[in-house]
Amino acid sequence: MGERVLIFLVLVFNYLSVVVAVTVTNDSTALTSLRECWQNTPPNWKGLDPCGDEWDGITCTNSHVTSISLLSMNLTGQLSGDIGLLSELVSLDLSYNKGLTGALPQAIGNLKKLSILILLGCGFTGPIPDTIGNLPRLTMLSLNSNGFNGRIPPSIGNLSKLYWLDLAENKLEGPIPVSNGTIPGLDMLHNTKHFHLGQNNLSGTIPPQLFSSDMTLIHVLFESNGFTGSIPSTLGLVRTLEVVRLDKNSFSESVPQNLNNLTNVQQLFLSNNKLSGPLPNLTGMSVLSYLDMSNSNFDLSDFPPWFLTLKSLTTLMMENTQLKGQIPVSFFSLDHLQTVVLRGNQLNGTLDIGTPNSQQLGLIDLQNNLIRNFQQSNEVSNVKIILADNPVCQGTGARETYCSVTQPNISYITPPSNCVPVTCSSDQISSPNCKCAYPYTGTLIFRAPSFSDLGNTTYYTTLAQSLMHSFQSQHLPVDSVSLSNPIREAIQYLELTLEIFPLNQDNFNRTGISNIGFVLSNQTFKPPRIFGPFYFDGQVYQHFSDNEGEPTKSSKSSNIGIIIGAAAGGSVLLLLLLLLGVYAFCVKKKAKKAIEASYNLGHSNSSIPQLKGARRFSFEEIQKYTKKFSEANDIGSGGYGKVYRGTLPNGQLVAIKRAQKGSLQGGPEFRTEIELLSRVHHKNLVSLVGYCFEQGEQMLVYEYIPNGTLKDAFSGKSGIRLDWIRRLKVALGTARGLAYLHELANPPIIHRDIKSANILLDERLNAKLADFGLCKPMGDGERDHVTTQVKGTMGYLDPEYYMTQQLSEKSDVYSFGVLMLEIITGKRPIQRGKYIVREVRNAIDETKDLYGLQKILDPAIGSGGTLKGLEQFVDLAMKCVAESGIERPIMSDVVKEIENVLLSAGSNPTAESSSTSTSYEEVSKGSSHHPYSNELFG
Repeated sequence: MGERVLIFLVLVFNYLSVVVAVTVTNDSTALTSLRECWQNTPPNWKGLDPCGDEWDGITCTNSHVTSISLLSMNLTGQLSGDIGLLSELVSLDLSYNKGLTGALPQAIGNLKKLSILILLGCGFTGPIPDTIGNLPRLTMLSLNSNGFNGRIPPSIGNLSKLYWLDLAENKLEGPIPVSNGTIPGLDMLHNTKHFHLGQNNLSGTIPPQLFSSDMTLIHVLFESNGFTGSIPSTLGLVRTLEVVRLDKNSFSESVPQNLNNLTNVQQLFLSNNKLSGPLPNLTGMSVLSYLDMSNSNFDLSDFPPWFLTLKSLTTLMMENTQLKGQIPVSFFSLDHLQTVVLRGNQLNGTLDIGTPNSQQLGLIDLQNNLIRNFQQSNEVSNVKIILADNPVCQGTGARETYCSVTQPNISYITPPSNCVPVTCSSDQISSPNCKCAYPYTGTLIFRAPSFSDLGNTTYYTTLAQSLMHSFQSQHLPVDSVSLSNPIREAIQYLELTLEIFPLNQDNFNRTGISNIGFVLSNQTFKPPRIFGPFYFDGQVYQHFSDNEGEPTKSSKSSNIGIIIGAAAGGSVLLLLLLLLGVYAFCVKKKAKKAIEASYNLGHSNSSIPQLKGARRFSFEEIQKYTKKFSEANDIGSGGYGKVYRGTLPNGQLVAIKRAQKGSLQGGPEFRTEIELLSRVHHKNLVSLVGYCFEQGEQMLVYEYIPNGTLKDAFSGKSGIRLDWIRRLKVALGTARGLAYLHELANPPIIHRDIKSANILLDERLNAKLADFGLCKPMGDGERDHVTTQVKGTMGYLDPEYYMTQQLSEKSDVYSFGVLMLEIITGKRPIQRGKYIVREVRNAIDETKDLYGLQKILDPAIGSGGTLKGLEQFVDLAMKCVAESGIERPIMSDVVKEIENVLLSAGSNPTAESSSTSTSYEEVSKGSSHHPYSNELFG
């Protein structure tokens, strides 16, 4: 009878609870307000409970809205000031909704936890609110391609964690703000990598104070503004720069002679200014590939010999720059040369191209010069040569093909992938895999590509492969991508049409579109380095698979009915809750015993773990998330059982560790991991999402880490190649996670199984320490050591712990030292009977470069000249593997030492990485450098 009463009350409770919001009040109010302000919101935006009803595009944590991602949804209306009520909001991305208009509300500054703000390609207008500077955690601010006007708020200078600043393609005006002691400015953004301010109405001089040697900028894009005065010489202090665009302004005077200090710059645009004085000498810029200084009034000068030192040059644009004399034949032997445009100068003599080394040389445009002869060669028949308006083209010479001006017709579309294109009905399109579907379409816009040969299909093939790898690494439902219509715009941007086709279906749902758009809008996708900085302009998607009739509109009247129903239902519900509470109290002891019995599974000495924030999943839920533990979702196995990939209803990917039934190690390790992970939280520790303990199953649900283990990276299994700086950052991340366990967790925790197989690499290749099944908490009476059964992995195991069974934090330090040696050698700790610690110790010769370790270093780590700080790193590793624990450092000191090594190697230890596996696979395929290789994106 009691059970029937309980079931009845629960059913009534569930029925009435549909009008009582699970979402916290302020968050529910904010999203309800947005629904009122917007048209074309997703069909399932109904009721008053965005979290409980799992509204499309809304991610919640503990009943708080933490993410809004609504890209290419055709939203129209204005952004309500109630957005400021979302106190836990971390990410807001409304990109590609051109119908979102009006001003950005001042209340945006109330979102103190906001890290990502992307409003790319919308229709917002008015000034950027000064309150934008009140967002202390903001790392990405992308407001480009809107209609914002007014001045750049000086308060942006307060955003000390800002990594990405993109305000391009608006109507902003006035000077760039810099600090003056009382007012902040952009010169304070020492951790920012990107200044994208092109295509605005900015004016005035660029203050020298804007740039300093403390900055870590890699992109300065100021093209197409109204800047005047001289280019500040302080620009030459920012040696991290890789792309500089100052073209299409009104800069005057001479170019700073220290510009050649920027030896990492790959693309330099200074064209269409009022520059004068001597032509700058760029000797030493050995990676410079694209140089454009056209339409400047430089002093008359001979063809400069330093052009021949630019060994990476693909494109030279020097139209109307007062060049004279004869072009040396050796210039055309540069290995990567593709395009030479020297129109409107005073070049003379005989043009002799010789036999070019570059197979990609396609255009030599020397119109309107003083060239009298041309030494032709059959070896350059594929090169388009234009000599119109030169003396050589007068008289009978005018009939030569090189005296005519024709532009090549460049066209490209991704070819079918070993299949025959099909004829599609309606407005579906045949994909490269010859399947009819509705693709998600937009334009990829590259702001500074390093190549000019638009007819080279290899570039587009590489780009398409890179896109697919990025989508697949994020486990997005993408079947294939198609690129077409390459166009070089007047502003020298490269535009490509991108079509993204759905996997195993005709169309995408809203979650798929949002996730794909976010990969492109927040720069998760890193293009091959030759394409340089980019953004994506997505189109509205019209073919959602989850459409339910007409899109939702504003409907205040319907909400009034809901509110009235909620009030009436709430009164009845309160009474039922009281009855249910009394009944629950009566059965409390019985229920508790049942739960405990279920948890212990026969282990009488077990106790229910103390959980803080971990969610308990049902077995049915786990089955649903893993598609009944399908083979496609099987991503690994171990002594405990298997690991499956799963997808939660909000789209979050998780890794589910399922213990084998009856496993002897499953019970205690299961309890240990739940109890520890539910109370330790650190960016370098794998996060526990929840657990399942029913029907004889023991399962742990973790955040999904996409790039596998550090061990996989060393073995080549993951396809990721780690250079010296990346390895240092992996070591630093691991050390920070371990220091947290030892010194900040309460009580302190010893991991006991530090090894490369337990270091996972996330999408940015940041290290996360995993597998806490062997962890040992240290009680108050065990601070120095605890006597315990020896556990760990041979090769990493502390010999002192093995011999004495006395476990301490220094046992983890020893294992970490072994890991450090593995990081520099790429070798397993014990390989072919050789122990890595002994091998390194015997090989060290402090009188030689790199301590004489060249023969045992991993070749993939880089060459000797790039391994700055290696000796310091090796010294630290050998301290960690000292025979006596008392001689080993504590982990917080290890963290400081690795930070110092990173500083000596020229990298910022306080900045997290945003490099993806895509970036490092590019390196492994032969690229010497990637423009985003050391970037932060939070």
